[in-house]
Amino acid sequence: MSIPTDQRELREVIRDKYATAAIVATGEDASAAACCSADGAIVTEEQREYFGSSLYDDGEREELPESAVLASLGCGNPIAIAELHEGETVLDLGSGGGIDVLLSARRVGPTGLAYGLDMTDEMLDLARRNQAEAGVTNVQWLRGHIEEIPLPRDSVDVIISNCVINLSGDKPQVLREAARVLKPGGRFAVSDVVADDDMDEATRADMQAYTGCIAGALTRDEFTEALQAAGLTDITITETHRVHAAAASAIVRATKPADTTAIPHDVAGSAEAASCCSSTEQSTCCEPSDKTTCCSAEATAGGSCGCR
Repeated sequence: MSIPTDQRELREVIRDKYATAAIVATGEDASAAACCSADGAIVTEEQREYFGSSLYDDGEREELPESAVLASLGCGNPIAIAELHEGETVLDLGSGGGIDVLLSARRVGPTGLAYGLDMTDEMLDLARRNQAEAGVTNVQWLRGHIEEIPLPRDSVDVIISNCVINLSGDKPQVLREAARVLKPGGRFAVSDVVADDDMDEATRADMQAYTGCIAGALTRDEFTEALQAAGLTDITITETHRVHAAAASAIVRATKPADTTAIPHDVAGSAEAASCCSSTEQSTCCEPSDKTTCCSAEATAGGSCGCR
């Protein structure tokens, strides 16, 4: 299958893939749930060395329900690099079964908050079940797209993500949105796949390699340029391990300047109307019980509320 050029169609293919993984994670063969590999939904033992729960230490895995651990599909461990502190607000882009959100929530403590943003209902359902089983309360789940984060500007201290940005059809927009919602001085600390400059065209055109977190990956230079264009600084990209002949998992860090006048006007101005809802209202606007309030014509008139 070739890679769709229409972003909505691409999203649906990816959504279907990860919905299946969430369903598998709750079934009898949950150990086969990991799907971030070019070979499809079930990974080999060799692939488990560089994708999934093996990238977390024993103590972290023991903190959480088995289904949260088995549904881990990432290429790294953003919790190990984010340097979270008590009282901080954290946002996980593409939160899946919730492993990184639940670990973050425990790191930031009862005075902090961890958001998990995902576009897949099955993953969000799984994440909520995992949250209930783990007994973690300082979590809010958001349904939406990482290209259109349903949170107001300057609302989170730290953004994490685990092998998800490469799946977006508009990665520069994801990074612009990340810069928008970060507070001045906020931190961007993600694990993602970075492509070699010479990745072959056959791999780039392979839909299975795309949903497997390989074909859509940015090169190091492309990632750096997109972060800079979003107005982020202090950028570092550090390869951790190879995940493909032409790609590696990497730790990507950046910072939103404390002086936000350094952020390009078109980025900073994209959410000037963020005052139509409070932070709490915006964070829950995609929950079924709040849709009437947050998605009404009056609420969305300013352009910053509602389910997008």
